[in-house]
Amino acid sequence: MYLIHKGAVWMLIATFFFALMGTFVKLGGENFNSTELVFYRSLISLLIIVGIMRFKKISFSSSYIKLHMVRSSIGFISLLFFFYAINNLPLSTAISLNYTSPLFLGLLMPLILKRKVKKWLFITVIIGFIGVFFILKPTFENQNYLAGLIGLISGFGAAMAYLFVTQLGQLKEPDLRTIFYFTLISTICSGFMMIFDETNKIQYIYIFILIGLGVSATITQIAITKAYRVGNTLGNAGLSYLTIIFSTIIGTVWLGEILDKQTTFGIILIIISGFFASKK
Repeated sequence: MYLIHKGAVWMLIATFFFALMGTFVKLGGENFNSTELVFYRSLISLLIIVGIMRFKKISFSSSYIKLHMVRSSIGFISLLFFFYAINNLPLSTAISLNYTSPLFLGLLMPLILKRKVKKWLFITVIIGFIGVFFILKPTFENQNYLAGLIGLISGFGAAMAYLFVTQLGQLKEPDLRTIFYFTLISTICSGFMMIFDETNKIQYIYIFILIGLGVSATITQIAITKAYRVGNTLGNAGLSYLTIIFSTIIGTVWLGEILDKQTTFGIILIIISGFFASKK
């Protein structure tokens, strides 16, 4: 009981800081483009992870570099798309589209991992994508179809990245090392992209936003890792969807965002279907 409770606490921390990270992306988007935000988020997170790994004396070298590179590259693209969606859609809408990853996992697992999937899973996937339709419909009507599709693709990318993270876990790779390579590749790739694009000056007020972005992202990754290590997988899967609720509250109270009935209904469908799609 204690382990389940402890895992739930870590997941609650992760969901809150994930929503908070999205808020910092939204605020930072007033001055920076998506590539810049990914760079600063990844760089700050990288520095923190390196410090923790050195303190814990965890080696940076790995026997599975190729697997890390593939996982990190997919994760980087997914993160870049996710940040773009946040900057162009209401916060809760962007996060809901990213949280379609369990639905995509339900489709990918039998194809890639050769695992048998129960029939009811396909029903939950269909319900989830009906929810996506309700979210994207007003998005398309507002001419934000590109941001909507990019947000949906970020969910697919997150699902692919999760499959590789699962494989690395089965190979007994330390979680911090997996996070290290992800943040390293994201920093290098986004930094390289910035060379060919206009960059914005960091004004004094945005320093705190960028630090908040990097710190909240790092806390999220560490908390999720600890939650799944000491907690109940099913319980964590259900609690993870609190992120959407937190982001809706923050978006409404802090950012002044208002969701229409169709979008709200779509979000509810994704939460319900995602919860059941996460069941083993």
